[in-house]
Amino acid sequence: PMSGGLSGSVQTALVLAEDYDGRVQVVDNHRISCTQKQSVLEAVALAKAGWDAKSIHDFLMEHAYDASIYIAVDTLKYLKKGGRVTDAGAAIGTLLNIKPILQIQGEKLDAYAKVRGMKQAQEKMLQAIQNDMETRFAGSQVMIKGAYTCGEETAEKWRQAIADRFPDHKISLDPLALSISCHIGYGSIAVGAMLWWVGLT
Repeated sequence: PMSGGLSGSVQTALVLAEDYDGRVQVVDNHRISCTQKQSVLEAVALAKAGWDAKSIHDFLMEHAYDASIYIAVDTLKYLKKGGRVTDAGAAIGTLLNIKPILQIQGEKLDAYAKVRGMKQAQEKMLQAIQNDMETRFAGSQVMIKGAYTCGEETAEKWRQAIADRFPDHKISLDPLALSISCHIGYGSIAVGAMLWWVGLT
């Protein structure tokens, strides 16, 4: 399930798993969307390599925080509906073309920055990923992925923008999970970076 900081589904799954005598392991590795997808792919690779469920669980928990994701929100409408932005804040933000950038660096979805226009939002997110690669992930193999709730044409332009900034990386693209999309609305874009465990993917 998604990060326990975003949903109670982890606790529900933990309770249900108790009926399976350790055969079902629940991982709360504090991720969402493309970074969580990578964890699933790693779990599959480890299972194929003969790891048991508990060992896979422990590996994913150990590396839970080895990922970042930044999301630029195009409209404040849904953040207002969810109570994350006041009516006045949404009105002013819309008037000034303010685009909030959210981040997940572990437990929860937090505010990262506010910029004017999606072009500046894109640049701010790419700078954030660059900084993570030079600090948190320095010296490690890093995978970069894009995500979106916009149309496919706009999404492909976003993927190309990421690829242009990081030419040594193969950039993949995924739709943002509906569990996030319904809270942020159409037109959002995101970029994630995570440690890449060579040989697992």
